[in-house]
Amino acid sequence: MKIALIGATGNAGSRILAELSRRGHHITAIARRPEKLPVLSGVTPLQADAGDVAGLAAAIKGHDAVVSSVHFTASDPHKLIAAVHQAGGPRYLVVGGAGSLEVAPGVKLIDTPQFPAIYRAEAAAGAVFLDLLRQEPVLDWTFLSPSAMFVPGERTGKFRLGRDQLLTNDKGSSISFEDYAIALTDEIEKPAHSRQRFTVGY
Repeated sequence: MKIALIGATGNAGSRILAELSRRGHHITAIARRPEKLPVLSGVTPLQADAGDVAGLAAAIKGHDAVVSSVHFTASDPHKLIAAVHQAGGPRYLVVGGAGSLEVAPGVKLIDTPQFPAIYRAEAAAGAVFLDLLRQEPVLDWTFLSPSAMFVPGERTGKFRLGRDQLLTNDKGSSISFEDYAIALTDEIEKPAHSRQRFTVGY
């Protein structure tokens, strides 16, 4: 498939890029500093700004799917969504956040007393992004939330999927960037959550 990846040099983005390359896809790796991108099979680096709607739309036009892996507080979801629409509405997958996941009926992780204040702004912005997507009348979107701890680790391929509830086990709630990339790439290849949010964790 031909896939555009916005934010290809970040923690999640770089792992997604590697996974897509490993599986033989053709990736347009979009970054503000494309010189930081690794040399990988099937990867075409491209400089673009996530805040430039027209420029981003031109960069992602003609792709089968677009993956957005950018910090919520450093981007504008209205502009990102507008660019996808201008590009002809390809499938749109967003690297989401855990803050909007429920830990109890009607209680989101971000609203719990133990949620770290340092992550509150990013989590709140992610929840706004998800709400905007849910209001989209036609866009084929998917929002994949990681678990509470989203960290470097191993590529095991062993994880669980859920919907709107935070996944936990006896060690807490976590997923590696590497296994998250597997789950997202699986969703690109075999869509199972069109116009939905889902989550991945151990």
